[in-house]
Amino acid sequence: MPANPGALGSFIRDRRDQTTPESVGLPAGVRRRAPGLRRSELATLAGISVEYLVRIEQGRDRNPSPQVLRAIGDALRFDAAAHEHLRTLAMASGGQCLGPYSSGREVRPGTLALLEQLEPGVAVLSNRLGDLLAHTATFELLARPLGLLDGEEPSLTAYVFLDPRSREAFPDWDRVADDLVTNLYRGPNPVASRELMVRLSEQAGAEFADRLRRHDPPHGGVWRWRHPTAGELRFEVEELELPAADNQQLQVLMPADEATAEALDLLRRRRALRAV
Repeated sequence: MPANPGALGSFIRDRRDQTTPESVGLPAGVRRRAPGLRRSELATLAGISVEYLVRIEQGRDRNPSPQVLRAIGDALRFDAAAHEHLRTLAMASGGQCLGPYSSGREVRPGTLALLEQLEPGVAVLSNRLGDLLAHTATFELLARPLGLLDGEEPSLTAYVFLDPRSREAFPDWDRVADDLVTNLYRGPNPVASRELMVRLSEQAGAEFADRLRRHDPPHGGVWRWRHPTAGELRFEVEELELPAADNQQLQVLMPADEATAEALDLLRRRRALRAV
């Protein structure tokens, strides 16, 4: 089952509507009912027929070739991130997954050993659904007081959209929510992605469903946390992709300023005193 069979077409329509003729070297013309590109204009720029573009946008052709996807993205002046999202949506719409079919939850001993080497840093292993699978002790010092690790199978995505505490925990809540939704199209398999999309659409309502339709590109940048005792913390995030069969990512959170580094040191010292 495709994760979202209409996602590819809606993404292209959305970006076409947001692209002005002037931005792609076309005259603005007159008698435009909307500021975006007409289908005929995008089709001409991409070197495909209008009929074929209509089929893609309406979800009747969910398997366009990589060459066609590249041509559409180039015509819309996509950057690298938008091109990658277009490719991801094409695979998801066609019922494919980006790597071997996997639950994305099994953690290899070698991965756990790698996490141990990252102590006392802040690192967490997750999959694209937002499942938090393993983490360092310092990550737990950050996440546990916020309620992020509650339950047997903690999920960052479920926490952000279903737990009211997340809005206090993440001052840039909207940015975090946007990035999590974008990641769902790259889940470990299309069935798991689709099930989570349906569940969150029902439980979180418009906050989730609207983002699912918008296809915002990842924001990146500094990830801000608000900890109950350490205050506001700012992290630069490095994401490391594990082998394709794992369908997992290792995120390392590095202090973005001296105040965050000092606050982390204080949290670790408090933990050591409690242990004694």
